[in-house]
Amino acid sequence: MLLASTTAHIGRAILLVGFLAAFFGAFAAAVGARRNDPKTLRLVPRFVVISTAMAVGAFAVMEWAMITRDFSLEYVQKVGSRATPPLYNFAAVWSALEGSILMWVLVLAGYVAAAAWWMRKRMNEPLVAWALAVMFAVLAFFFLISFGPANPFVIGPPGVTDGPGPNPLLQNHILVMFHPPILYLGYVGMTVPFAFAIAALITGKIEDGWLHLTRRWTVAAWGFLTFGIALGGWWSYEVLGWSGVWAWDPVENASLLPWITGTAYIHSVMVQERRGLLRVWNVSLLIATFSLTILGTFLTRSGVLNSVHAFSESDIGPWLLCDVCGDRRPFAGAHLHAR
Repeated sequence: MLLASTTAHIGRAILLVGFLAAFFGAFAAAVGARRNDPKTLRLVPRFVVISTAMAVGAFAVMEWAMITRDFSLEYVQKVGSRATPPLYNFAAVWSALEGSILMWVLVLAGYVAAAAWWMRKRMNEPLVAWALAVMFAVLAFFFLISFGPANPFVIGPPGVTDGPGPNPLLQNHILVMFHPPILYLGYVGMTVPFAFAIAALITGKIEDGWLHLTRRWTVAAWGFLTFGIALGGWWSYEVLGWSGVWAWDPVENASLLPWITGTAYIHSVMVQERRGLLRVWNVSLLIATFSLTILGTFLTRSGVLNSVHAFSESDIGPWLLCDVCGDRRPFAGAHLHAR
């Protein structure tokens, strides 16, 4: 087992490198797109590889600490336990605030890597470059949160040899392995169409071209979100004995909000594709969907809602709330431009 200071320092160093890679990736993509500089844009795939590797590395270090029950870390002291079965001990990484943000970073880095590989032959196009710049910026934001206010690699008090384990209501049920990751695939997946919508506003091209680039990403994210919400309702019903849609946990209802706007977008985008209408409306729906995913994360992790799997009050609430407000700023001027 690694020494306490070694585990913490390695984890924080990985997060710092990941943040720097995402930050400079956003910078390179934005500068390359603005100056139409292919040489600068060729740096973008390198930053994609580095940031993705760092996200995987940070998550792997946290899993290793959880699996080996390294109680030198405060996070393991909080959610780890020697009595927890190995399968649920593995899932305990995303059972609390810091680990869930770390998983968000992992999933988002995967989406950035997949989008960059998918558009690798069109990297020099301004629309694609700006979209990658937006995705990198969002990734850098979550790397920064994981490195700062939601750091899972804080060293805990010495002498602790066991912990309480995850929330008893949320462990020892097989859906703990599937519901959170699938819901995150839906939540985080909305970043890709959002990034292309912002790129379309930046380039002034809100015609149908960017829709074709994001159709499959939107449908895939919406499908994951739908499946994740269904699993969450099933899990709540079995564990807590709730019945009926309106008796769901408020956290599950918070995840329903971006699903509603995402569903509206999937339907209204067909009007734009067939008749060329609702262009500004569709961009608005994508921005609203992404903003609501961040808002749902804020409600879950700020202590605003009282729920069995809403995390306690933390310092990241204002960060997420500012991010929601920031998502609306670039749209204000672009709306008039689009008219």
